[in-house]
Amino acid sequence: MPHQAFEASLPFARAMDEQDVLASFREQFLFPQHHGKPVIYFCGNSLGLQPGTAKKAIQEELDSWEQLAVGGYFGGKNPWLYYHNYCIPRLAKLFGAGHDEVTVMNALTVNLHLMMLSFYKPANGRYKIIMEAGAFPSDQYAVETQVKHYGYNPDDSIIEVAPRAGEKLLHTEDIVAAIGANGDSLALVLFGGMNYYTGQLFDMQAITRAAHGVGAIAGFDLAHVAGNVPVHLHEWNVDFACWCSYKYLNAGPGAVGGVFVHNRHAHNVQLHRLAGWWGNDEKTRFRMEKGFHAKPDASGWCQSTSQVFNTVCLKASLEMFDEAGIHLLRQKSIALTAYLEYLLGQLNNLDFEIITPANPAERGAQLSLYFKEQGRAIHDRMIESGIVVDYREPGVIRVAPAPFYCTFSDVYHFYEILKNDF
Repeated sequence: MPHQAFEASLPFARAMDEQDVLASFREQFLFPQHHGKPVIYFCGNSLGLQPGTAKKAIQEELDSWEQLAVGGYFGGKNPWLYYHNYCIPRLAKLFGAGHDEVTVMNALTVNLHLMMLSFYKPANGRYKIIMEAGAFPSDQYAVETQVKHYGYNPDDSIIEVAPRAGEKLLHTEDIVAAIGANGDSLALVLFGGMNYYTGQLFDMQAITRAAHGVGAIAGFDLAHVAGNVPVHLHEWNVDFACWCSYKYLNAGPGAVGGVFVHNRHAHNVQLHRLAGWWGNDEKTRFRMEKGFHAKPDASGWCQSTSQVFNTVCLKASLEMFDEAGIHLLRQKSIALTAYLEYLLGQLNNLDFEIITPANPAERGAQLSLYFKEQGRAIHDRMIESGIVVDYREPGVIRVAPAPFYCTFSDVYHFYEILKNDF
């Protein structure tokens, strides 16, 4: 919807809400309260709200534990032996992947390390890793320690692609150029699918194509992509990807992470990995014998028994994604974020810059507001006003109206508070 069609009025926002085919999902989430009213929750990029079905889903597994104890692995409504498999079909839809290419296990940074141990193989002069400058710190730490593990100096081995002078966003052509310039020594390109600070959505297909063009592996951290924008990992030929599920996937704090491994790798049971018995072929798993035999799919990287209570809320949330559809969620998200951008443009009492790309195809649900001064203090005043957003140094307040549970009226009330009370 073009900005010229928007209006800075509550009747307009309510009219947009009345047309929203996904409006009923808001009632299926639980909101913190502020002075007896639901907060304006624009922090799904950090932690999604609790689905109303989560408590019942957890209780079902508690009941199985109570009534069946160890028998819950083979009996009950959701036998635990196969629990990680319950999420796979819906995750495959969200990530544009085959059922054999995705699984759930561990947490995000653990999975990044496991994937790099399989796919980062420095040898024959190929040892460098390219990533975006200002990547999430955990990714930086993971890459730094991986290159040190092989005896390399991070200052020489890690190439960070930075914005041009005076800019805050990356250009795809600069990323591709950096890959080409280091092609002979490049082993791995490991980018965030979306930058946590700016909210910039990267062209993963172009990055993957460039990496493969010089003989390097292409991997992605999809923490801010999962459940936010649709992707097509198989079609784009991505080698591997990892994500967490507590942000837009609404699976709760510490929820199980996930991985994608392209089936050309997943089917290769000889590909090196750190093994555990949950990645072993199920036909031989319970023989309790020496000799690892990997499952010929992404779950061949699983190690330990399925984390039932870390997965249960993801299972509940994914059922809602299946009902809503990621493409409808994306359509609403584009409209919500555009309306937020329009209303922020009407403010003249706050001095900030939106550093997230203006092009909807280059962003998700998040707009990053950069304040040269007083960013933290303004964030704290927002919290005191019943607006839940988060702050990232230096100077950025991240505002993310998640389409599952945020409304156009929420966006308008956010603008109204900023206009009248700041």
